[in-house]
Amino acid sequence: MRPYDRGHLFTPTPAPRSLRPMPDEYASFQTYSDFMMPMRDGVRLATDLYMPDGATEALPALLLRTPYSKTQVPAPGRAGNADFGAYFAKRGYAVVVQDVRGRYMSEGEWGFHGHDTEDGVDTCAWIGAQAWSNGKVGMWGTSYSGGTQYAIAMAGAPELTTIIPVDAVCNLGYAGMRNAGAFELRFWNWVFTGGNDVSWAGKPGATDALREMSANRRQYLLNLPLRPGTTPLKHAPEYERWLVEAMERGANDAFWDQNNIFDHPERFKDIPTYLVGGWYDSWDGNTSANYQILSKRLSSDVYLIMGPWIHGQQAMHSHGQVEFGPDAAIADQLDWRLQWFDRYMKDAETAVGREAPFASKVRIFVMGTGDGHKTPDGLLYHGGYWRDEQEWPLSRRVDTAYYLHADGTLSTSPPPETASWTSYDFDPRNPVPSIGGNVSSAEGILLQGAYDQRGGDHIWNGTTPIPLSARRDVLVFQTEPLTNDLEVTGEIEVKLWASSSAVDTDFTAKLIDVYPASDDYPGGFDLLLEDGIVRARFRESLQYEKLMTPGEVYEFTIKLYPTSNVFKAGHRIRLDISGSNFPRFDVNPNTGEPLNRHRRMVIATNTVYHDASRPSHVTLPLIPAG
Repeated sequence: MRPYDRGHLFTPTPAPRSLRPMPDEYASFQTYSDFMMPMRDGVRLATDLYMPDGATEALPALLLRTPYSKTQVPAPGRAGNADFGAYFAKRGYAVVVQDVRGRYMSEGEWGFHGHDTEDGVDTCAWIGAQAWSNGKVGMWGTSYSGGTQYAIAMAGAPELTTIIPVDAVCNLGYAGMRNAGAFELRFWNWVFTGGNDVSWAGKPGATDALREMSANRRQYLLNLPLRPGTTPLKHAPEYERWLVEAMERGANDAFWDQNNIFDHPERFKDIPTYLVGGWYDSWDGNTSANYQILSKRLSSDVYLIMGPWIHGQQAMHSHGQVEFGPDAAIADQLDWRLQWFDRYMKDAETAVGREAPFASKVRIFVMGTGDGHKTPDGLLYHGGYWRDEQEWPLSRRVDTAYYLHADGTLSTSPPPETASWTSYDFDPRNPVPSIGGNVSSAEGILLQGAYDQRGGDHIWNGTTPIPLSARRDVLVFQTEPLTNDLEVTGEIEVKLWASSSAVDTDFTAKLIDVYPASDDYPGGFDLLLEDGIVRARFRESLQYEKLMTPGEVYEFTIKLYPTSNVFKAGHRIRLDISGSNFPRFDVNPNTGEPLNRHRRMVIATNTVYHDASRPSHVTLPLIPAG
């Protein structure tokens, strides 16, 4: 028995079946707009349907569930929903696009993926009950819409046949939203801008206050924590309620269970799954980790592609201050999806398993083989190339420890000293500014992607044009200039032995490709590859908090997102350690007060140890030459 009696909501007629092959394309299609689809609790969700004209047999359906409006228009590098509907309807698919609960034209109250499991299951059931449906549903979508795919896959909806989650929301208590206990403030930004939803501000008498709040959100950001009822966000209570709780819940508990593939892989339906991610995406680590889990768990085909992309920008080949070359882009964002859907929804012979980007189960872009010149657009040419693999992570890698030394060097030689350390003061009132990185939903507070770690007018909280390495609260450890090219591809982990004068603090890490001085870049270029954090109270487990004893030495693990990069001869590998990366992550007040409820801030003196018994290091997955 399904979660509700479909006959109560629908009166389906038997879907016609035919052995006649469906034509490859239809000349035209029809759009049916604004149908209010009822869910099991009576809430109705606004839905558009695109149907080919003249179809004589039952159709497979493609479903998008979105919080960004079912009528979302095209953006640079992305097709609009109407473009997608038209393209696939003319190629023999019924296309269903739906506003999720509480967003845009849909009824009900919004919550972050709060009803996406049951609403997604109900929507798939509705599709399967229609006379035009052959009972197969495929899904596409990026970010939040990628998360709606995971939700239905983990619910096991019978109609769900295949999914293509791109940069998808998942494993929220591990990384992506809570990150080793810290909160990723891009979600604060998402709520303070209403998630780009005009309907959130449609509250009588509150619209102007909410717009003013959004316009001044940098000042609100500097005045965290967020307390209920103290900002104009109180006029959007469902958003305020969710955000306050999310900022207070540091432990990986039931609050974060939605789309938790790490802990519940057995829930995931055995269907073909194409995982799409980017080395600079906010869900980079989750996407590649999901491949490791699902490729072992599922008997169906699981594919992974990781490009040099930021969030949702697979059609782009540059971002931030860096160019990767035109081959880095997948220019046609519709055709590669058609190849996938035709293979697994129509059982057609396509490029899947034969040609790029599906020639192998794993396809990665290896960054860094460019010559570093400045392009006509003023970007650093970092370059790179595509490579097909059969696994992730690569079994031929050699996990190699690079040790921190007292003189600021980073080398494969363990430190010989019996006692060695470096201390710095971390002042939460003067946090280290974020300059690029693995972010999304960043408009107005963060820059996405590859940037030189140098301040300037483009950094709102770091306008002084000096490198971050010049700050007293940033510990810099770097290799000598490399004598040969060195490829790093895979998972990256930093192990620190450290202490603090505070009962709680943060330790952050950044992996940087240091370009030498050149005619185009006389000051060199400190290219950020990946970053990470650990909140000290979660050093032992993400399931519970445990404050520190000031002065006691503890072992900390910082997981950086994976990458694939060639550090060229003459470059240096650099690791930066500090206590903040703001507003990438919320700032730790160092007081040990409950999360998002602090009233005080104190300076913490943090100490990193680098001696024989406490050999702090970063482990890099090196790929042997050739």
